[in-house]
Amino acid sequence: MTSKLTQQAGEPRVLEKFPDFPPRDDMQNALHLYDDGHQAVLRRHFGNLESTIILSEIPVRQTPGRQGRLRIPDMLVAFNVDRPLAVEQNGYSIRDQGKPPDLVLEVASATTADQDVGNKRLDYAAFGIPEYWQFDPTGGQRYDAPIAGDRLENGEYHPMRIEEIGPDHFHGSSVVLNPNPCWDHRKLRWYDPATQAHLLTFAEEQEARITAEARVRELEAELENRQQG
Repeated sequence: MTSKLTQQAGEPRVLEKFPDFPPRDDMQNALHLYDDGHQAVLRRHFGNLESTIILSEIPVRQTPGRQGRLRIPDMLVAFNVDRPLAVEQNGYSIRDQGKPPDLVLEVASATTADQDVGNKRLDYAAFGIPEYWQFDPTGGQRYDAPIAGDRLENGEYHPMRIEEIGPDHFHGSSVVLNPNPCWDHRKLRWYDPATQAHLLTFAEEQEARITAEARVRELEAELENRQQG
């Protein structure tokens, strides 16, 4: 994919970049996004790695310059964009990508929950981001609900339907994403309606592989014993 930035013929390309930001000082993303590898799981599910951005804590602003509101969502999803450009710019420029992100998600923490449901929500709407999701690992002590989604309509966010599947299990219904974000026993999961199952985390895939390999060894041993008998 070619960059959306342009320059005059013969002129050196000047690329605006976002400044570096210090890391956050709590463990919410490490526990609820990184530990289960949600970014990599979703990237593999959607494919198109050069034109799909699924990243955590990537700064978003209309332009990379220092003017205008800047936000750093816990997770950002954008389709049909220039991922190498975002990496090179150290952030997501709505101007240079030609569109806002398709979805952002925040994980509730004790220090950011009020901002997540207040000023951040207003800013994401002003950016034109179609969907904004909020995941609360405490089950609603920091937000009003374990999981909530907002859909942008006429410049304002409106709550989306959340279905209670059973005890400690809530399904969202996303227009942008398929699979849907879920709250499952205090964990963030992604439910695929096509398979009627959650996407497997890396740990679950590894456990399934280890179990399958062990079963193969058992069958091979049984076959060898029969042949020797």
